Amino acid sequence: MSKPVTLNVRISGPLVDFVAANIGETGSYENVSEYVRDLIRRDKARFEDEQFVRLKAELAHAFAVPDDSFAALDADTVIARARRS
Repeated sequence: MSKPVTLNVRISGPLVDFVAANIGETGSYENVSEYVRDLIRRDKARFEDEQFVRLKAELAHAFAVPDDSFAALDADTVIARARRS
C-alpha cells in the first residue's frame, strides 16, 4: 500500500462557498479532507465503471462474431507469428 500524501488545494470564489456548505454541522462531511477523499473515491469508481462498460462492449462484440470466423491455432503457430511481427 502506498504511503499517505499530503496535498494542498487552493480554491476561490463560488467553490469556497460550495465546499463550505458541504462541511461542518450543516454539511455531509466533517471536514474538507473527508470531502476531498470522497470526491476522489467517487471519481475513481466512475472511471472503473466506465472501463468495465467498455470492456463489456468489446467482449459482447467479440462473442457476437460467428464461430466459423475463428481458426484453430496451436501454440507453435502463435509463437512463430509473433516472432515474424
